[in-house]
Amino acid sequence: MTDQLEIADITSLNALAAGTNRKNPRIVAAGLGGKLMGTADMVKITAEQITEDSMESLAEKDAREAKKYATVKHISEKPWTLTNFYDHINWLNAVLVVALPAYGLYQAVKYPPPWQTVVLGFVLYVFSGVSITAGYHRLFSHRAYDAVVPVKIFFAFFGAGAIEGSIKWWGHSHRIHHRYTDTARDPYDARRGFWYSHMGWMLTKSNPKNRARADIHDLTADPVVVFQHRYYLVIMIVAAYVFPTIVAGLFWGDYWGGFIYAGLMKTFVIQQATFCVNSLAHWIGVQPFDDRRTPRDHVLTAFVTFGEGYHNFHHEFPSDYRNALKWYQFDPTKVVIWVLSKLGLAWNLKTFSQNAIEQGLIQQQQKKLNRMKSKLQWGISVENLPVWSREEFNEKAKQDGLIIISGIIHNVKKFIKEHPGGQALVRASLGKDATKAFNGAVYAHSNAAHNLLASMRVAVIRDGNVDANTFDLQQQFLDKEKIN
Repeated sequence: MTDQLEIADITSLNALAAGTNRKNPRIVAAGLGGKLMGTADMVKITAEQITEDSMESLAEKDAREAKKYATVKHISEKPWTLTNFYDHINWLNAVLVVALPAYGLYQAVKYPPPWQTVVLGFVLYVFSGVSITAGYHRLFSHRAYDAVVPVKIFFAFFGAGAIEGSIKWWGHSHRIHHRYTDTARDPYDARRGFWYSHMGWMLTKSNPKNRARADIHDLTADPVVVFQHRYYLVIMIVAAYVFPTIVAGLFWGDYWGGFIYAGLMKTFVIQQATFCVNSLAHWIGVQPFDDRRTPRDHVLTAFVTFGEGYHNFHHEFPSDYRNALKWYQFDPTKVVIWVLSKLGLAWNLKTFSQNAIEQGLIQQQQKKLNRMKSKLQWGISVENLPVWSREEFNEKAKQDGLIIISGIIHNVKKFIKEHPGGQALVRASLGKDATKAFNGAVYAHSNAAHNLLASMRVAVIRDGNVDANTFDLQQQFLDKEKIN
């Protein structure tokens, strides 16, 4: 009896990826703080359900969902009307990312700030921005490096000041984004349009049928993450509004300016910068590593997002602590992490091998070349050419202008007068095997000549030594000549 190869169990693997194979501690943010991180309905899903959805064809899934929601539809599946628009909107997020910033902008127009407040706003903007990119994103979500507890606390405090949810919620959503990029389960699915991936996903209610989850046992085991999540509302209010107000008020008497500029406006700018990673980084730029999905690299996005703009690279190599590879590419987050490591505050900075990176680059370049090549006429492939006997060739050769090169019959009649080496050379070879002459005995022909020759194929000679790669044959002949 032969041993049977064991097949990996898809449901078990989905359980591992979703973290449902283990009992995770339930960490709840009290009161309103929990609602700031969205609805739990979006992550209540089992590994079995994920497997069922993943293995189904789109048609089967659509049919099942259509039947399930034939009578009862979620609000996200209903058209917007004057009578139901308020049900579509996530009002809490609308207040936090639209209403409060709009109020801040209104007050900013009325109240010009002293320079100290502008400096404070910029400093806190940098602190919050780096806390999201180096902290929430690269440290907690991707484990691209390790850091000491004080650094984690810094990121947890000023990251909360960006009002983008807790580390636990943010990291979970981001891991789901990477696991299900450009699918219905992607929280900020770029396929649904720029506006949706930028802000729409936060301002509207999500459909529970697209719920998903990812393994975050490492986050729920981190005391800093747990503490911040439990007391997120208080930490958020203090970091976003109370702290800048008190600093500006106590040191130069500008309480109101501290609240407006270093609080409301700073938070608005940070939110919009982060949202650009979900939208702009999936819409403009190049795709040097993979073009099957939407992430792209662009310097403009990098400038807006503290270096997160090299997003095509990031989606290919997510646990690399870098986003930008070249020294001239803008990635201040990478520099911050590197400096922290030199100060002994961070370690285990993860990078993918240069070989793996260059493999991705070459593969994508090859795909582009293949697409370009497919648009050109390269002649009939040898496999599709008819086979002629020597008698057939001899009968048609002189009249039709036929030459044999590398076992392939070519019709050169229309090219005789165009031959750069003169008509006589071609006419003298009609009806003959000119392989050696073509491959260097008379002329070592250029690449263009080889390509042009391929476009003249009409048949192959029976029992001939057929080889369509005339480039290599010529090189072999020339190398042999050098040796002799």
